Amino acid sequence: MVGKFSGTYAQSGVASGSQLFNMITMVITGLTMGIIVFLGECIGSKNRGRYSCWKWCCYIFNFSYCYNFLVVPFSDKLYTFMHAPIESFEQTKQYVQICGMGMIFIMLYNIIGSVFRGIGDSKTPLMIVTIACIINILGDFILVAGFRMGAIGAAIATVFAQAISVIFSIYFIIKKKFPFDFSKKNICFDSECVKMILLIGMPIALQELLVQFSFLFIQVVVNRMGVIESAAVGVAEKVCVFLMLVASAYMQSISVFVAQNNGAGEFERSRKALIYRIKTALIIGFIMGIISFFGGNILSSIFSGEYQVTIHAHDYLKAYSIDCLLTAVLFCFVGYFNGCGKTIFVIIQGIIGAFFVRIPVVFIMSQINGATLFHIGLGTPISSLVQIILCVIAYFIYKKRYESIEYGIYN
Repeated sequence: MVGKFSGTYAQSGVASGSQLFNMITMVITGLTMGIIVFLGECIGSKNRGRYSCWKWCCYIFNFSYCYNFLVVPFSDKLYTFMHAPIESFEQTKQYVQICGMGMIFIMLYNIIGSVFRGIGDSKTPLMIVTIACIINILGDFILVAGFRMGAIGAAIATVFAQAISVIFSIYFIIKKKFPFDFSKKNICFDSECVKMILLIGMPIALQELLVQFSFLFIQVVVNRMGVIESAAVGVAEKVCVFLMLVASAYMQSISVFVAQNNGAGEFERSRKALIYRIKTALIIGFIMGIISFFGGNILSSIFSGEYQVTIHAHDYLKAYSIDCLLTAVLFCFVGYFNGCGKTIFVIIQGIIGAFFVRIPVVFIMSQINGATLFHIGLGTPISSLVQIILCVIAYFIYKKRYESIEYGIYN
């Protein structure tokens, strides 16, 4: 809507602001992964006593609300740090401020959604997201296309949709029959529960923070190249979100599956699941890569009516098409290790990929005379390849080690 009705400057503002909030959202998602894995293992082991305190454990993540007090007052500093093009400064600032005020809704939805996924229910979150998406699209039509409010309208529509998603989440969580007790007496403090959730969730959250920071760095580098390039990367990233949806779904589903099976002592079944998922994910990743490489300009035109923006976005997507295949494998490994509780390794490989590969490659590519977004985009598949190599090595090391241990992974 912004690309079609509000021009390149507003689109650049949304692109820069979205990159910042993608980073924040992924951190929250990483934290809630601790709940998903914790509940999955408890259900697999049929340990009702441990997950009866899940509700209190969810509330420990309310500290995420502190983002509101960092993002809103310091929005000027944030968009200056991102080197947002001068033409889109005001649009970026307004988008960041409004979305920052709605961060509490993102946090609450992800917490509640993690509980559903932890018990193996992915349908309810799907229903909630579908409702939110419809409301978000209607809001964009009214505020962006109708009232031509640009980045402000997009931000308001997004926050409103997120608020509605929280309301529906609470409704469904009241109506849902859980495999554990849901009452006031279950709102309790259990240090072991909290410790396990944090041990799993915090490393994942930190890893997501660092990985998303590397992508934020890409946006900063591209912002220096000009407003067209800035808007183009924003468009390309929107397309990338769709292209990686299947891989992301695989990562979350395998985390739950592995956690539940490990909790039941079915460690070999977890390993087989990893292999099967990689095989099927590769097929889908190949298809997504072909679409990205040959049809990136068509996909980009959905988000922007500016010819130059779509051309530059397609350049970026050509590089990303390689990553579609690699991400299919990488995300399966990451989901497997998350489900096994090996989050320390997950953060280590994430740091190596982000800070020792992706950022240096992007910086080097940006120094090339006549560098295009294709060169900038190569940093992502190169880092994914390195991370896959690390995951394969870790997999065989852990497999060999655990085969000699009687009770499997967690012993």
